[in-house]
Amino acid sequence: MKNSRRTFMKKASSGAFALTLGGVLPSFSAKSYQNIQGANEKIRVACMGVNSRGLAVGKNFAHQKNCEVLHVCDVDSRAAEICIDAIGKIQANKPRATPDFRNALEDKDLDALIVTAPDHWHAPAALLACSAGKHVYLEKPCSHNPNEGEMLIKSAEKHKRVLQMGNQRRSWPNVAGAIAELHAGVIGRPYFAKTWYTNNRPSIGIGKETAVPTWLNYDLWQGPAPRKAFKDNLIHYNWHWFWHWGTGEALNNGTHMVDLARWGLQVEYPTKVSSNGGRFMYQDDWETPDTQVINLEFANKSMISWEGRSCNGKSIEANSVGIIFYAEQGSMVIESGNSYKIYDLKNNLVKEVKNNFTVDARNLSDPSQNLDALHILNFFDGIRLGTRLNSDIVSGHQSTLLVQLGNISQRVGRSLQIDPKNGHILNDKAAMKFWSRTYQAGWEPTI
Repeated sequence: MKNSRRTFMKKASSGAFALTLGGVLPSFSAKSYQNIQGANEKIRVACMGVNSRGLAVGKNFAHQKNCEVLHVCDVDSRAAEICIDAIGKIQANKPRATPDFRNALEDKDLDALIVTAPDHWHAPAALLACSAGKHVYLEKPCSHNPNEGEMLIKSAEKHKRVLQMGNQRRSWPNVAGAIAELHAGVIGRPYFAKTWYTNNRPSIGIGKETAVPTWLNYDLWQGPAPRKAFKDNLIHYNWHWFWHWGTGEALNNGTHMVDLARWGLQVEYPTKVSSNGGRFMYQDDWETPDTQVINLEFANKSMISWEGRSCNGKSIEANSVGIIFYAEQGSMVIESGNSYKIYDLKNNLVKEVKNNFTVDARNLSDPSQNLDALHILNFFDGIRLGTRLNSDIVSGHQSTLLVQLGNISQRVGRSLQIDPKNGHILNDKAAMKFWSRTYQAGWEPTI
């Protein structure tokens, strides 16, 4: 049975299975599996990083009919136990505790790795999974730095793996419908997309060096990042605000909306990037900006602006997170949920598509479970049928790179000139120092 299953999965992931059907339409859904021989075979996954958001994603995978979670991998033994217990109540068999995800990659029955660990682990873990012959569902951002994103593209191609980034709005029906209307010219040519994220995050204080908790494998948590002493205000969430491990609010939340902006404007790489902001609200260990505006200009006479306010939750267009497209004949607001509004040039509401799912944009772990399941099913379609991914790694890297370039501009304190063919920084050696990073010896990622 195991051999026949592996043969099926190999054929499906290589595209051979899809070809035997005479091609697969992008509209193929999970319900269509019932009519395909062998479609009841489960996709077996491992969850890496299961505290908070990782727990929500792991449970969402377990809820899918044709999926089984085999391994729960976390450096925090407490988080692992909670996740194992929660998933054990959803599926028939409890997943195994496999603290080091690299051991899970050795399991021949494993098909895919779900990466919801901290940002500095995203690309290195995905690269190891691809090399081990596993598919990857990779939460945003896909990488900690631009070089890692380019490595992911090469690895997915080299190993012929399905690699989906978790910018789930790409699979939300009404959001996709809004973009389709935009592309069809409902408000003429869009030329400016304003995106935003707001919240009321408290101070993280001044951390103290303390002994590593007994429940934490801190060495494995740091993984590819050069070693630093443990502080009591770092784990679990506050690592986002340290450049050494995190990428700030721009990649934490900005990636989602900037991705929609890039999709809507039908652009890839910019020509010019600038960023202004800083840590304005509190005096503490927080390094990345709590207030930031990133502007990106493109060769087709369009631009994207992202406004991030981590410490002032005043909404824009009545939404804590969102995007508005300005065009020749009107504007379109895609709200925090699966909804949008279209206005004419006189600011008259001409169309409204309301949200039919519950979405809490400020829920840090699980803002939209039912909608996000559609993204997971698209990932499964990609594995089983060769269906086009809603967010493949090329697209994921392009969107991640936009906000990475914004952070680089912020850190060097000036605008960047960009090659619109590949997104590379032009004529700025100091800025290019942030294109990659230094890794802990022996942990350097490879393709």
